Amino acid sequence: MSNLDLFSGKDKAEIAIDRLQAFCPPEGYYVAFSGGKDSVVILDLVKRSGCKYDAHYNITGIDPPELFYFIRDNFPEVERHKPEATMWKLIVKEMTPPTRRVRYCCRYLKERGGQDRKVVTGVRWAESARRGKRRIVEACFRNDRKFYINPIIDWSDEDVWEYIKTRGIAYCSLYDEGFKRLGCIGCPMAGTDGRKKEFARWPAFERKYKEAFSKVISKLSELPKDHRKKKNNTVNSYTKWIDSETMFNWWMEEGRGKSGADQTVMFE
Repeated sequence: MSNLDLFSGKDKAEIAIDRLQAFCPPEGYYVAFSGGKDSVVILDLVKRSGCKYDAHYNITGIDPPELFYFIRDNFPEVERHKPEATMWKLIVKEMTPPTRRVRYCCRYLKERGGQDRKVVTGVRWAESARRGKRRIVEACFRNDRKFYINPIIDWSDEDVWEYIKTRGIAYCSLYDEGFKRLGCIGCPMAGTDGRKKEFARWPAFERKYKEAFSKVISKLSELPKDHRKKKNNTVNSYTKWIDSETMFNWWMEEGRGKSGADQTVMFE
């Protein structure tokens, strides 16, 4: 299917640039850069739009190493920001693993920055049913002082790859290994099979999760039984975590049969 817009006669790249120029703020855009295929496209489009911008990558500590080094080596202009707390500390603090329903990690690790700014993202309707409800311009549902511009919201995967290949834009080599998403390693939104593939590729991360789970088990064991259920009634009321291994197995099965590109709330 052609990427021509039948109503305007412009192709989707031109339409995306028009969108960026229409909402371009005097101080410039805050570009939320993850290093994924959509991110490299939006950064190129922002550059072509002529709008001022500054691009930012929130280091999660659980991104694929190849992705981290890809950003470092190919996009030196992108500012990198370390998190205040690692995923491993967050798990112990929350006393539960992140799940499809309770993704506290996104708030701490991925969605930092952009306060009082217009933030450009690579969110697209084709990624998931949930993202199909997103808009070209929208306010952050957690912070009404932050607005999002999603210039390629109506692009398909084919549109994204056609743009990358046509423009000769660098992209992370993990896509050539068959990875469809380059989100955080162990993200519940990848589903059980997706996470198994990730942990087979990067076993050190599986060990780190289990180490964090061991600390959670240790903390829970110190609480009175009734207080333990109250502390984490969203999960402990229907699970029997004996050790880090049982917690890990429960966590992996929590995503059984489910997968989705919407691994974070606001970004790719």
